[in-house]
Formats: sequence, C-alpha cells, structure tokens
Amino acid sequence: MLKKPFFTIAFISWMMFVTFSSLFSFSGIDTPGLEIPHLDKVVHFTFYFVACVLGVLFLRERTSGKITLKKALIIMLLVTIAFGILMEVLQYTLTTERTGDILDGLANTAGSFCGAVAMKFYFSRERSLKWKF
Repeated sequence: MLKKPFFTIAFISWMMFVTFSSLFSFSGIDTPGLEIPHLDKVVHFTFYFVACVLGVLFLRERTSGKITLKKALIIMLLVTIAFGILMEVLQYTLTTERTGDILDGLANTAGSFCGAVAMKFYFSRERSLKWKF
C-alpha cells in the first residue's frame, strides 16, 4: 500500500521556499512600520531550524525508520549547513541586490543545530514518537 509522502513534500517545498526567499530581491517591497533590529537573523535561524526538522522527518519517512536517528541527524546537519553556505555564496555571486553575510551563515548554522537538537530530544523522550515504524 502506498503511503502518503507528507514529509517528503513538506521538506522539498520548504527547501524551494528557502531557495526562492534567499535569491529573490525584495527591494521594491515596502514594509512600513516594521523596524525590528536583526529580524533577518531570526528569519535565517527559523528557515534552517524548520529545514533540519523537516529533513530528519523526511529521512525517517523515506527509509521507514531503517536509518538510525543519529545518522539522520548527522546527514541533515551536513545538508542544511552546506545548503545555507551555498545560499550565502549564491547571494554574494549571483544577485545584484542581495549580499552574502557571514552572520546570516552563522544564524543558518545555529538554526540547523537547534533543529537537530530538537529532533534528538523529541525522539528521545519516554512518551515521544518512536523513530522506528
């Protein structure tokens, strides 16, 4: 019986959204009254936190839990950190109105780590969801 690939679709869609949001220029869009210092770092952190969480669940779904949690966490940490670095490099090299920023890269990395820690905690609790199907 074919299972619904919810986390596969969610992960791929999220990564497409992050890619678009990272490379699209928002210079013509005005946000009146929205002046929160360092809000972009919070957005970067959130993007990669969610990416890592969805990525781990994606790996669990695709392998039916046959991959170990530790391996899934390591794979998604490496994938999301590399993807975050790639997006910053592409912003620096390909876009004219966006710039790559080391602090954005650090916020991406911090989000990935926190997402991995959240998944480790979630699957390690006594009453939590079990990793294996």
